[in-house]
Amino acid sequence: MAETIPAALGEAADRFGEHPAYIQDGEEVSFLELLRRVRRAARGYVALGLQPGDRVCVWAPNSIGWVVAALATSYAGGVLVPVNSRYTGHEVAEVVDRTGARIVVVEDGFLGRTQVADLRAASDLAAVLAVIELKDLSDLDMGAVTTAEIDAIAESVCADDVADILFTSGTTGRSKGAMSAHRQTVGVARAWGDLGGVTGQDRYLVVNPFFHSFGYKVGIVTGLLTGATLYPVATFDLDATMALIETERITVLPGAPTVFTSLLNAPGRADRDLSSLRLAVTGAAVVPVVLIERMRADSPDGLAFEQVVTAFGMTEAVVVTMCRQGDSAETVATTCGRAIPGMEIRIGDEGELLVRGDYVMLGYLDDPAATAEAIDADGWLHTGDVGVLDEAGNLSITDRLKDMYISGGFNVYPAEVEQALARMDGVADVAVVGVPDDRMGEVGMAYVVGTVNPDDVIAFAKGRLANFKVPRHVELVDALPRNLSGKVLKNELRTGG
Repeated sequence: MAETIPAALGEAADRFGEHPAYIQDGEEVSFLELLRRVRRAARGYVALGLQPGDRVCVWAPNSIGWVVAALATSYAGGVLVPVNSRYTGHEVAEVVDRTGARIVVVEDGFLGRTQVADLRAASDLAAVLAVIELKDLSDLDMGAVTTAEIDAIAESVCADDVADILFTSGTTGRSKGAMSAHRQTVGVARAWGDLGGVTGQDRYLVVNPFFHSFGYKVGIVTGLLTGATLYPVATFDLDATMALIETERITVLPGAPTVFTSLLNAPGRADRDLSSLRLAVTGAAVVPVVLIERMRADSPDGLAFEQVVTAFGMTEAVVVTMCRQGDSAETVATTCGRAIPGMEIRIGDEGELLVRGDYVMLGYLDDPAATAEAIDADGWLHTGDVGVLDEAGNLSITDRLKDMYISGGFNVYPAEVEQALARMDGVADVAVVGVPDDRMGEVGMAYVVGTVNPDDVIAFAKGRLANFKVPRHVELVDALPRNLSGKVLKNELRTGG
């Protein structure tokens, strides 16, 4: 059983052969062809001077080329550093410099920007051997590096070698690079695929960005392990996504809650045949219960998924808990499921969720102090999330510790308020934060997307929540600020950004 990414790729080519691994914009690439492209690019990397353990940054949107660039990094013994496709040149330069990256692969011109020029303007890229445009990846000079030599390098990669460094979103400060070993990246992808029942018959739409663990680890790597055909989406467009589901008969669609909220509220949804969808996997710190109910509903108001699974994960541990096939609708709608095999969870001080096990990161890149702060001496990762466990071990995340505010001496967890308001007709999306108040210390401010009256929102809350939990202010907005992982940027709401 493969424990490294190169081994997983080799086994996939052997097992699945000419079965399509990727389909995008009319291009179909089999597992055998994927291996061929990866080998070629890896030979080019080594010819440029890449050594085992060197870092390679990939700064591009989802594409087949992204997959080749990333897998070639592992095949050449390197360490993959995925970079947010929406980052500016200055932000990417910081990641490149901090990781000492030797190669940077870029899709120049994405969203009409000048990525290569911006990157070179932001840094002298002193350690970088080459900046490669994604379109040129297949034309790299392989020099004297042979297929046999690159295969030997791939075979020398060990399960405990660092496979990748994924940077946290950095919404509360400087981002940190979470390092994972090959055994962890492959193991967590296998666990996710097993629990989701993913097979080679599945057609898997990857809306989640590849630079995020949800797209990379439980997307690309799960595809190698299961033989599922992946359909990468570079930018999320509602009409295009629904058309793709309909024409390609997509069966698996993981995504942040905002993806499914958008689908449910799409004006053209009734005109599309989305009946092929069988498995949805969603997760975030908090998932609205009403969203899960509508995703499962076989009605004009729902999406009629056969199986909706909620899960909980984070950059530092990828997948921690997950619901199982056969779990009751109530369990799926109200919890994130139980710890996956190889992981354990418990609730610590202040209700904080603590996580330990096979898939907890090795640590933060060049930051032993932050690592020690995050992972205690007993190996427990302190998540910063507040949660509760039921008798069966199912986890419910109630909020983030940092998002809690105190109103009139009482703790208020915004997620509870958001869950209540999400059930109001006309509310499409909602986020609640604490704002200063002379009398109460802090009170709730609700930012609402939808066709409602602010006074009606407050009245609705009063009918369902204790008075200290009821927002005192409501502001209607066109959209909530979110990062590309779907998380609401509450700092921006608090500061009015």
